[in-house]
Amino acid sequence: MFYWLMKYIVIGPLVKAIFRPWIIGRKNVPAHGAAILASNHLSFADSIFLPLMLERPMTFLAKSDYFTGKGLKGWATRLFFKGTGQLPIDRSGGKASEASLNTGLQVLGKGDLLGIYPEGTRSPDGKLYRARTGIARMALEARVPVVPVVMVDTDTMMPIGRRMPRIMRVGMIIGEPLDFSRFAGMEGDRYILRSVADEITVALQRLGQQEYEDVYASAVKDRLAKRPA
Repeated sequence: MFYWLMKYIVIGPLVKAIFRPWIIGRKNVPAHGAAILASNHLSFADSIFLPLMLERPMTFLAKSDYFTGKGLKGWATRLFFKGTGQLPIDRSGGKASEASLNTGLQVLGKGDLLGIYPEGTRSPDGKLYRARTGIARMALEARVPVVPVVMVDTDTMMPIGRRMPRIMRVGMIIGEPLDFSRFAGMEGDRYILRSVADEITVALQRLGQQEYEDVYASAVKDRLAKRPA
């Protein structure tokens, strides 16, 4: 009920009226059953616009920092993310990554749509980076299709570090579902997982024509952070 109120009464109509988001390929999202929506990640706003433009409710796995803020701002952020159907995950690796995987599998096990950013973090410069294999393992274990999604101009509207968005149109392009049933039962093979993750990345790159760099976005962020000011 809270998700419905936020999407159709509180947040959705206002955001749509201001930014007039457009969407291509909405019919590629399955009308029923579980599926993973794999999106490039350009901006904080990506997690807002995609759920608003789909008829079916969906759940994003969001970094846990958004749910642990202090004070009024922390409370408002936590309320917003919960209200838009997002679940906190710990990205620190190890057991935390396993817990995140299980959280995603629970969503898919209920027959719902799950949103994932294969790159694992926002692109620091608008390029598309190498996918993590967690999405591949999740797709194979749950035996669900992966739907590639490309967000367009959200980084221009609200780049990293900007507090208030620019008023402009943004959009999204949804590609045809990818079927990985040929790899059923092979989720324990790291070479298969790498192949599946790469196939998802290729689909995203072809859909959005982003410049691609075959490294992890997190490594690029670490490198940029170490540069002298």
